[in-house]
Amino acid sequence: MSQWSVRSATEDDQQAITRLAATCFVAYDPPERRPPWQVMAADEGSVVVTEGAEIVGMARYLDMQLTVPGDNVLPVAGVSAVAVAPTHRRRGVLRAMYTELHERIARAQYPIAALTATQGGIYGRFGYGPATIERGLSVQRRLATFHHDVPDAGGVRLVAPGEHREQLMDIYDRWRRVTPGGLECPGVLWDDLLADREADRDGGTAWFAFLHPDGYALYRVRHGDTMVARVEAMTAVTPDAHAALWRALVGLDLIEQVQIDTFPADPLQYLLADARQVRTVSQVDALWLRIMDVPAALRARRYLADLDLVLEVRDGFRSDGGRFALHVRDGVAGCTPTDEPAHVHLDIDVLGSIYFGAHSVTELAAAHRVHCSDAELLTQMDLAFRSVVPAVLGYHF
Repeated sequence: MSQWSVRSATEDDQQAITRLAATCFVAYDPPERRPPWQVMAADEGSVVVTEGAEIVGMARYLDMQLTVPGDNVLPVAGVSAVAVAPTHRRRGVLRAMYTELHERIARAQYPIAALTATQGGIYGRFGYGPATIERGLSVQRRLATFHHDVPDAGGVRLVAPGEHREQLMDIYDRWRRVTPGGLECPGVLWDDLLADREADRDGGTAWFAFLHPDGYALYRVRHGDTMVARVEAMTAVTPDAHAALWRALVGLDLIEQVQIDTFPADPLQYLLADARQVRTVSQVDALWLRIMDVPAALRARRYLADLDLVLEVRDGFRSDGGRFALHVRDGVAGCTPTDEPAHVHLDIDVLGSIYFGAHSVTELAAAHRVHCSDAELLTQMDLAFRSVVPAVLGYHF
C-alpha cells in the first residue's frame, strides 16, 4: 500500500502542481495565467496529496461572492483545480483531499461551496448538486427574422473590447448583482480575458465585440465550409439590450450560424418570427452547489410563496445535514434545527440543485430524489423555491 498524506500547498510545490495540472487537464497554462486567480485565493485554501516527495493530488478553493435569489450576495468557497494523478486513481486520494478541503471551508464559515465540473458523475457523492443549466443554441442566421412586435431600439456599437474594459466591467457587475449564480469578477480576470491570447482562441479569430449601454457580446468567428460566429460572452442587463445585441448578431451577413451557450429561459426564440431557426444543440450542468450551512443558506435567499415544513437533509459525506424547520412568510425564511417529524426527505446534493430554482422539486420527487407523502406540499415547495430571475453561471472557474 502506498503511503501518502494531505497538507497545505506551498510556493515550492508550484512546479509539481503545474505538471500535474497539465497532465490532468491536457494543457499547460503559461506562467502569466496563474496570478489572476491568486487574487481570489483563500488563506489555507490549497491542499496537495504527497507520496514521498511527489505530489499526486491537488485541490483548492477560491474566496468568491455569489448572488442568490432575492439579490442577496453571499461568500462562497469556489472549489477549483481538482486533480488526481492517473497513477493514483481509485485509492481514496480525492476523498482525502475533499475531506480536508471541506473541513477548512467549514472552519472559514462559508454557507455554500460551489464548483464547475469537468465530469458529471464525481461530485454528487460529496454533496454537490447541479444548480444551473447551460443550454447550447445554434441560430440559422440567414433565415432568422425578428417578430414584428419586437422593437428595434438600436444603441449597439462595434468596439475593440480592450478599449472598453471599465464599461464591460460595469455592465457585468450590474447584471451579476441581480442574477442568481452571478459571481463577482475581479479586474485581473477581465484583464486576462481581454488579453485575447492566441492559445485561448481555439481556432477562432481574435475578439469581435458589440457594446450596448446595458449589454455586450464578445464573439469569435471560425472559418470552415461555412463561417460560424461563436458567442463566448454575452451579458444583457435589460430585455431591450438583449434584443438589440441579437439584432446585431443576426445582421452578420457572411455568417451562416451564430452559436451560444446560454440558459434555458433565454427568450431568444420568442424574438424571432420562426422559432425553429433556434436549435438546441446541447444541454449540460454548469454551477454545482454544496450547502455547507443549511439554516444560513436557506435564510439568505428569498422565496415566491409562503411555506411551513420540516426538512430531513441527509449528508453522506460530512455532518452538515440534519432536520430543519423551514418557515417562509412574504419571501423571508426562518430556518432552525428541530426534532419535529420531517415532512420532506432529501439528500444534501438535491438541496443544492433546488436552491436556485433551476430544478423542479416535483420532478425530483418523481425521480425518487425527494420523498414526501403530501403532493400538495411538494407543489407548494416547488413554487416557493422558484426564482423570478433565472439562475445563470457567472463564469467557469
